[in-house]
Amino acid sequence: MNASAPKDILRSYLQNARDALLWKLDGLSEYDIRRPLTPTGTNLLGLVKHVASVELGYLGDTFGRPSGEALPWVAEGAEANADMWATPEESREQIVGLYRRAWAHADATLDALELDTVGRVPWWPAGRDEVTLLHAVVRVTGDTHRHAGHADILRELIDGAVGMNQANTSVPPGDAAYWADHRERLERAAVAAGKKHGG
Repeated sequence: MNASAPKDILRSYLQNARDALLWKLDGLSEYDIRRPLTPTGTNLLGLVKHVASVELGYLGDTFGRPSGEALPWVAEGAEANADMWATPEESREQIVGLYRRAWAHADATLDALELDTVGRVPWWPAGRDEVTLLHAVVRVTGDTHRHAGHADILRELIDGAVGMNQANTSVPPGDAAYWADHRERLERAAVAAGKKHGG
């Protein structure tokens, strides 16, 4: 890898987000990776399913490079948000496997085309559907990092695990008592600010 080559830089940032997102599934039960933890149903395995679909669309179909993967959850007439959760019939292995194949397909697109190659996003309005490969890769990378952040919060709610990976939590050291005290201090600060600033 050439650390200064634009494609290598793009691939590195995208791969970091991919790895962080998948790490959030490690060691969790089938229930925990699927259970909805927000009012809109956000869940870990659903995030992986979603980003796999995003990569295959933006870094495949958009550039005339269909993957051949069946994605019934994004087909016309599919249930809204069907790409954001896993049915009981869809296994962890299926969805993670799909995501890894999406990586390979997206990386092959990045290898095959120049960054200024223009594609057409099939689900964008006609006349406003053109996008360069550079734009598409940056968009997918941003989307993946955003969802890795969602996954980080979901995983912390499940069992307290935080960070990009086991070797890099990006969080200062502290035991449960430290974090309980820290959280309580933040709560007090929020209450005081609400009183001081009227809300």
